[in-house]
Amino acid sequence: MATPFSLAVRVLHKLNPRPLHPLTKPPSTTSAATRRSSIVLTSLLLSMHTKSAAAAFDFRLTVPDQSLEEAESGIESHARSLIEVKDLLMAESWREAQKQLRKSSALLKQDVYTIIQAKSAADRPRLRKLYAELFNAVTRLDYAARDKDRIKVWECYDTIVLSLRNILSTLLN
Repeated sequence: MATPFSLAVRVLHKLNPRPLHPLTKPPSTTSAATRRSSIVLTSLLLSMHTKSAAAAFDFRLTVPDQSLEEAESGIESHARSLIEVKDLLMAESWREAQKQLRKSSALLKQDVYTIIQAKSAADRPRLRKLYAELFNAVTRLDYAARDKDRIKVWECYDTIVLSLRNILSTLLN
């Protein structure tokens, strides 16, 4: 039975048939085929080692078939879920807080983006700025939890709560 690594090597070899020998130096300029094969190999290996959806950020912005009504109905529960990460932060359960933060922020991000896309073109720049402020604070909180930096965690959490109030009051009015 083939191991995931051997399958990845076979895929890489099909994309770039040059022999991969550990003692040979890579070419000084990276060819397009090498870059593509590296991206495919990295994606393949990451997908094999990801055990749950909450283990990493979900970079999808909109669910393909998500309607405006679905986004509006789910946004409050997803925002509440993001705020409820406070209990885990207070208990200093850093890994669990990160997982909950990533899961709830990914769902909230989809909802907010879908609603922003449905707004008029004149309103979008301001909403995108609020969107960026909120999710940049989420990312900073994730890093602070990883580093177990209590002061930074609470600064970021307060920023998230404030940003969330701003964006929800603007979106739902």
